[in-house]
Order: sequence, then C-alpha cells, then structure tokens
Amino acid sequence: MIYRETGDFKTSYAADQQIFPIAQDRYAFWALMAVAFLVVPVFIDSYWEKSILLPFLVYSLAAIGLNLLTGYCGQLSLGTGGFMAVGAYTAYKLMTGFPGLDMTLVVLASGAMTAAVGIAFGLPSLRIKGFYLAVATLAAQFFLVWLFNKVPWFYNYSATGQITAPERTAFGVQVTGAGAEPWATYLFALSFVVIFGFVAKNLVRGRIGRSWMAIRDMDIAAEIIGVDPLRAKLSAFGVSSFFVGLAGALYFAVWFGAAEPTEAFGINVSFEVLFMIIIGGLGSMLGSFLGAAFIVLLPILLKTVLVDLFLLGTAFAKYVEITSLGALIILFLIVEPHGLARLWATTKERLRTWPFPY
Repeated sequence: MIYRETGDFKTSYAADQQIFPIAQDRYAFWALMAVAFLVVPVFIDSYWEKSILLPFLVYSLAAIGLNLLTGYCGQLSLGTGGFMAVGAYTAYKLMTGFPGLDMTLVVLASGAMTAAVGIAFGLPSLRIKGFYLAVATLAAQFFLVWLFNKVPWFYNYSATGQITAPERTAFGVQVTGAGAEPWATYLFALSFVVIFGFVAKNLVRGRIGRSWMAIRDMDIAAEIIGVDPLRAKLSAFGVSSFFVGLAGALYFAVWFGAAEPTEAFGINVSFEVLFMIIIGGLGSMLGSFLGAAFIVLLPILLKTVLVDLFLLGTAFAKYVEITSLGALIILFLIVEPHGLARLWATTKERLRTWPFPY
C-alpha cells in the first residue's frame, strides 16, 4: 500500500479542499516545480528549448483554454488557431507600437484582447450548439486568418506579410529576439503556464466551473435550477480565449519569433489542440498537459526511431505519425473516452490497494 491517504488527517475545511489533498501528490508536485524552475534552466540548450520545452508549454496553455470551453462547458470549438492568431497579432502590434512596454504586460494584454474577440464570436452559442456551433467557430477560424492575411495594418504593411518579434524584455531580461537566452524564454513561458494553470484549476473548482459543468451536462436543467446560460457560456468563451490568446502571444513572440497567419495559425493548429484534449482527457486539467506532451513528443520519438535508428526517411516517419495519431484518437474515443488522465486516475486507484486485488 504505497499510495494511501491513511494517516493524512485534515484539520480544516481549507485543507480538505486543497488541490492536492493527498500528501504524496503535494510532495511530487513541489518536487516537479523545483526541478522545472531550478534544475532545468541550468542544463537547457537551444534544442530542448525550441523543440521540446517551449512547444509543450505553449500547447499546454492552449489545451487548457480549449479544455475549459469544450471539456468543462461542453461548447465545441474549432477556432483555436484563429484565436491564437489574435493573441499573436495583438502582441506584435503592442511590441511595435509601445517599445518600452514590459513583455509580461504585452502577453497579458494579448490574452485580454483575445478574450474580447472570443466573447464576440461566442454569441452564437446562445442559440446553437453541437455541430452547428462547431461550424460557427470554424467560420471564425477562417475569418480571423483571412483578416490578418489581407489587412496590411496588422502586419505593419510588410512586403512579405510576415510579422517578426523585435527584441523585448520582461523584468529587465530579454525574452524575445535573436539574443534571448534559452533559460530566459523557458522560465518566462513556464511562469505563465504555472500561474494560469493554478488559476484555471481553481476556476473549475469554484462556482464558475460548476456552472460550466452544469451547462455541459444538461443546459435546460441547469437553467431551471438557476444557472444563467448567457453568463456561463460567454464567460467560458472569454476565459478560454484568454488562455488561447496567451498561448498565441508566446507562440509568436517567444517560441518562433516570426509568424505568417496561414502557415502558423491555420486549421491544422485548431485540430492539433483539439486532439490534445481528446487524447489527454476532456474535462481534466492534467489531461491538457498529458495531451500536449503526447502531441509534442510523438513526432520526436518517431523521428528518432524510424529516421535515425532504422534510416527509413522523414517522409515515411511523417506518414506513420499521421496514421498513428488518427488511430490513437479513434482508439481513445472507443476504449477510453476520458483519455490519458483517466488511465492515470485508474493507476492511482490501483496503487491505493496494492498489493491486494483491485
């Protein structure tokens, strides 16, 4: 019995309702945070920064945003890429228009602007749902990408139509541009993920989160018992878009440093983030991180095994990646609809009774 609550007594309501009520979970989480903030920055290099850590952090933030809307509130969205573009282009306009503005404020303002746009595009959710809402958000995806591609003001009348992040600092440390150190960009993105990950976790545990889940489970019954559908759905779109906007700003300014709307924020990005929460687990904060890690690490694993080890070529590895991803999505939808997060929860339940039969 290596994973038990036995002997872990709660002496207050706050202790009983904390995010990690089991002592082993708390110790493991804070140990992970210590490694992430104190150890990883010492050993990080440009490959780990650009290929693994920054993609994982950015996509985790985007997956949390979509999971709040789809997993917790039940509002299906296919416009994640477009809303990430709003965050990216807002960050670009602020960085070029206000050179002295701290990068932390730029990212936060980008999230706020995306939240406003998300609420506007979330208005149809008051009258439609399901497949029709998915089509409406898909229309938002194409409209936003078209807007940023066709209106020159958004990319400062550049001849190429591409936006490039200038060198900017956060609290005096450069986090964007060619001179930014890997440890600085990593810690900058990690701080946003940890802080707003806690914010999202506490939101879904409170009154707002309960209203979202009531709407998800049965909107008519939720309205009968006093949940306001207008406030619940629009708040879900606003909060979700805020998180996605943060991810878009970090995606453009910190990770890539440059972007072009059709390539960087196309429909493929929307589907990738959707696949993350399907594989990781709908309605689960842990699932958002697990799904992002899976999508980021799968291509690297296949490249290492198929290309570097068996010398089968990058094109073949890409075909295997696409096929494997599609097969896994179908498998999870049939066998375990709650994704990797549910498998982890089942493992924890088994650990609680080990070595006795489950």
